[in-house]
Amino acid sequence: MITQDQALDMFRSHDLVGIGMEADAIRQRLHPGNVATYIIDRNINYTNFCTEYCSFCAFYRPMGHKEGYTHGHEVIFQKIQETVDIGGTGVLMQGGLNPDLKIEWYEDLFRAIKQRFSIHLHCLSAPEITCIAECSGITVRETIQRLMDAGLDSIPGGGAEILDDAVRHRISRLKCNTSEWIDVHRTAHALGMRTTATMMFGCGETLEQRVKHLEVIRQIQEDTGGFTAFIPWTFQRENTSLGRFVKEEATSVEFLKTLAISRVYLDNILNVQTSWVTQGLKVCQLGLRFGGNDVGSVMMEENVVSSAGAHHEATEEDLRRIIRDAGFVPKQRDTLYKTYFLN
Repeated sequence: MITQDQALDMFRSHDLVGIGMEADAIRQRLHPGNVATYIIDRNINYTNFCTEYCSFCAFYRPMGHKEGYTHGHEVIFQKIQETVDIGGTGVLMQGGLNPDLKIEWYEDLFRAIKQRFSIHLHCLSAPEITCIAECSGITVRETIQRLMDAGLDSIPGGGAEILDDAVRHRISRLKCNTSEWIDVHRTAHALGMRTTATMMFGCGETLEQRVKHLEVIRQIQEDTGGFTAFIPWTFQRENTSLGRFVKEEATSVEFLKTLAISRVYLDNILNVQTSWVTQGLKVCQLGLRFGGNDVGSVMMEENVVSSAGAHHEATEEDLRRIIRDAGFVPKQRDTLYKTYFLN
């Protein structure tokens, strides 16, 4: 386990290969057998109405906007059926913070999905959970418990961005603060639910703030053990108001270095995902030698990051090919990282 000062030294170092080798050694220790995983699932963005106006987001539409939408049950059922038809095992459902949708709306939806499909529901980021709780007049704990009872299986780590309130005030001042994000995940873990953790970097944060984010995640995991995976990804600036101030996106070198340092720092989280959605397949493949043991999802549908300029695509065979060509054995997994699929 390295210290925050040591992590800062790594960020400032130009020894990219050495940092990658250190991360790869930890990956080999945690995942012997040279297996790299992927999942077949789908992003379903059930609404794009949002009241938060985050400066890094090109997906949301203000309440009442003519381009805004909230999907009905039948549209969501169709998307899930298409996922099941290609061997999908889960859906990642996230949307804008829409105050018109109280907890009963989500309970009805999740129960209806579970009545029709045997599929893992990995849904609702921490900001959505806090919004539902506030708009429904109930606590975060009651919100999560009721959603679990209705069929919610796990919570994604979205909405973390950088877990430092100075950064959050600059890029997403209306959204949940650091302590509220932490509370959602700690509460979920206390209720027996697994979650993931993410980091969106390259949005003008300092290296110290990036390390602070990693420390917050590491401490939660030390206390609860509830995170299944950590997923770092880069801010995409196209079509965003923040893009006017952040003139250059994080480079591939910066992505690989941050991925590797994340693997070294978060040695108490079993899985670290290397991203193709923002970086493309070639950099994603390199990430398997910089600490990553998972390449994420085929993502049949993705609307949020693509709205900000990321237009990479991948089929299951694409993911299996880059895994094999990097010297790994590809294995399909489920949302909780069980690799019981024959490949």
